[in-house]
Amino acid sequence: MTGVFSWTPEIAVLFAVVIPLIGTAGIFAARSRPNLRETVTMITAAALFACVLYVAKSVFAGARPDVTLIQPLPGLALRFTVEPLGMLFALVASGLWIVNSIYSIGYMRGNSERNQTRFYAFFALALASTIGLAFSGNLLTMFVFYELLTLSTYPLVTHAGTEAAVKAGRTYLGILISTSIGFFMLAIIWTWVATGRMDFAEGGILAGTPAAPLTAVLLFLYMYGIGKAALMPMHRWLPAAMVAPTPVSALLHAVAVVKAGVFSVVKVIVYIFGIEHLSASGAGEWLVYVAGFTILVASIIALRADNLKRRLAYSTVSQLSYVVLAAAILAPLSVVGAVLHIAAHALGKITLFFAAGSIYTASKKINVSQLGGIGRRMPWTMAAFGIASLSMIGLPPTAGFISKWYIVLGAVDAQHYLALAVIFLSTLLNAGYFLPIVYRAFFAAPPDAATLGETAKADHGEAPWPVVLALTLTAAGTILLFIFPGPALTLAQLVIGNAP
Repeated sequence: MTGVFSWTPEIAVLFAVVIPLIGTAGIFAARSRPNLRETVTMITAAALFACVLYVAKSVFAGARPDVTLIQPLPGLALRFTVEPLGMLFALVASGLWIVNSIYSIGYMRGNSERNQTRFYAFFALALASTIGLAFSGNLLTMFVFYELLTLSTYPLVTHAGTEAAVKAGRTYLGILISTSIGFFMLAIIWTWVATGRMDFAEGGILAGTPAAPLTAVLLFLYMYGIGKAALMPMHRWLPAAMVAPTPVSALLHAVAVVKAGVFSVVKVIVYIFGIEHLSASGAGEWLVYVAGFTILVASIIALRADNLKRRLAYSTVSQLSYVVLAAAILAPLSVVGAVLHIAAHALGKITLFFAAGSIYTASKKINVSQLGGIGRRMPWTMAAFGIASLSMIGLPPTAGFISKWYIVLGAVDAQHYLALAVIFLSTLLNAGYFLPIVYRAFFAAPPDAATLGETAKADHGEAPWPVVLALTLTAAGTILLFIFPGPALTLAQLVIGNAP
């Protein structure tokens, strides 16, 4: 409609944040009618994705939608500005919410989970926070929605209500809140004092100030203030949160929380420090070592873990630091790889957690040692697991190959041989903790009753069809992103200022 109401990208940006909030109210209103409640969830997820796609169309056309909500003081505003990195993050999060919602219906019903209305409602709130973070136009807005994401996911981590869940929730909240207030907020204040600005700008806003040693300290505050990126030793919240239901694990590891961490890391390095400024000062070199250490140590822990979700959790810690490492190399091609890996890891890791939840729903098996022969009973689940494993290793024809290829090219271009060594060794470790699972599932003999344990079932088939449908879609997505990388690659190249 013209004259009365004009639908613009700026209006769509606001609606993208508001739609999940409206969905939350609808979910609570339909709490006594499960079918209606889940219909509201699906409609909300689809509406959000459609809204984000509308915004994406304008971003691909060169626009940068900008909306200021409030400005209490000059230079301090809650502001949304959509740039290519945030656009990619929003597309990943909103698109995977649809698939995760399909999966959740099968998982929550298949396991007779309690408090399902609360689960769906806080999931929607978490997506509202994620979209707000993705579209943040300055550091203040980023910080506000970063904190809201932590608070909205806390009830999901503690969903089971058990002593273990409450303990995990304390670890989750304690680490993420303490790091963000103690480090992240301090870094933001320092940036404001040094520059008088909080906005994100191409080339960064810190060029020239402060001096190189202080730049390294400021970078440290940002990197460890963004605890969701799970750099060691601030990673313990992530494996602790594995007590939550599998759809929550998928949210934490693929859709929102950890992606919010590495998204924020890349955004701060590119738009606050600036790649050229950090490279010239040498203040970011330490970050390569920390990220490399995290990649290798987390991979070794994953290699030794028998519990499947614990193995996947430490795999996530390792894979997140691929993004940090790629950004810290400070080569344009490696930054492209970092951006692409946000999408590639999201599709691969959500598939792996979907598969773990499918295995638990159908058989109650939770350990790798229990999975002998399970691929013959659950071929769809384990085939999807195999595809996602290839993506985590970085092999074609999966999306992980493309992102890792660009990271390697960036490391070669920067002549950063330590980074190349880390990538090579971690690739071998990735293969070491993923491929034996696939081999065991299809070629090993089923374990005997004593190995299975009391709760695991030997006689089972696939999980409920919504679960299998969801993991099939995300596994297919990892292949499709390899075959059709164009849109994601375009956004990644625009992040470094190169139009394809």
